[in-house]
Amino acid sequence: MLTRREWLAVAAIARLRAETESRYRVGITTNTRGGWEKDVFLSFREAHEAGYPYVESFIDYLGDYLDKPDVLLKKTAAIGVRFDTISNGGRMETHFEDPARHEKIIEQHMRLVEFIKRLGCDHLKINTGPRRPGDTTDQDLKNMAVVFNLLGKRISAEGLKFGVHAHMWTQFENRHEIDSVLGQTDPQHVWFVLDTGHITMAGIDPVELTRTLGHRIIEFHLKDTKPEYRGGAKQRRERNDAMKDPIFFELGKGGVDFPAIKAHLDQIGWRGWLTVELDSSPYRPPKESAAISRRYIESVLGIPV
Repeated sequence: MLTRREWLAVAAIARLRAETESRYRVGITTNTRGGWEKDVFLSFREAHEAGYPYVESFIDYLGDYLDKPDVLLKKTAAIGVRFDTISNGGRMETHFEDPARHEKIIEQHMRLVEFIKRLGCDHLKINTGPRRPGDTTDQDLKNMAVVFNLLGKRISAEGLKFGVHAHMWTQFENRHEIDSVLGQTDPQHVWFVLDTGHITMAGIDPVELTRTLGHRIIEFHLKDTKPEYRGGAKQRRERNDAMKDPIFFELGKGGVDFPAIKAHLDQIGWRGWLTVELDSSPYRPPKESAAISRRYIESVLGIPV
């Protein structure tokens, strides 16, 4: 039989595990090139087999279910996964910098909110449109902030949160743009999605950004980079061929200090989504890449998936 001290130790570990499980919800984005990009339900099945209970996808893959979410829920329940969220995409208007398109943007995104709410999601994560050759102007940022505030208030009224994802090669990419948009939007209604890979390749230290933004972050997209990019790439990368010249990798490559990010999140009692993501898996099937990242999260970060 266990001694009292041993029982207390076991109970402490159990409490810590329960707290960790309630604070961190782990999912995976499944549009990985190299095997998952063409069959969304195959990607869901193999993500489940790799150990993930939640999946994140894009409306491009699931737009046919906009008017029949119950049918989609039956399919995913049969596979054994639930939704983290479903992002906007190519079918939708994403030129947030153009005021003439704001009415259409709000209409389309609120329809997406209604859809994902029926699927049990607690937040909407969005990307902005493709980056123009002349880059994003300060007026663009003001226009984006206006529509983000409008959307955020509408989405909050629906009981969900609204997060904007900074992504290389889009209108919302670098530190100036992040600081400007977040500085002009209401923190009660407009949140941030921190992608560790894109942030690093945009020349930003994801650890420092995590410490700066703290509770303004509602979701992390977890991907790694080459070790030489730790702390932020010194030079911006143009869009790469994700299969022939990947710049994002499974967790553990060394370019992102995930333990430091986790340490800060633990310190501030952060709660939210940790979503594994790979743009591509050129060296092994996506299911194997997904399993590598899951093992890293569990063994190195100590977070049960």
